[in-house]
Amino acid sequence: VQLQASGGGLVQPGGSLRLSCAASEGTLSGYSTGWIRQAPGKEREFVAAISRSGGRYYADSVKGRFSISRDNAKNTVDLQMTSLKPEDTAVYYCAAKIASIGLVTLQYNYWGQGTQVTVSS
Repeated sequence: VQLQASGGGLVQPGGSLRLSCAASEGTLSGYSTGWIRQAPGKEREFVAAISRSGGRYYADSVKGRFSISRDNAKNTVDLQMTSLKPEDTAVYYCAAKIASIGLVTLQYNYWGQGTQVTVSS
């Protein structure tokens, strides 16, 4: 499966952004899909994931603010981000795996290119 992330940009603190991960050469409903981010000078960290059965998982730092969803008709997985904070600034990657276990880890088989999210006034 090939993944393409989009939707990043510059937003003020408290604002919202919607990231989208589009798949080709594969159907996302057959994969567990996650969003992982990497801030400057920091290691990659798990943000959110959705399993093949639709179960949703979030990092504590984004619970209540971010929401992950899958649109099977469009073959996309979106990450709706609200109440954004400067510490959410990072490159966001979407990734996929066939297994539905270990979704909160970084052990994914397929990765898209990142999309930059900058939260700043």
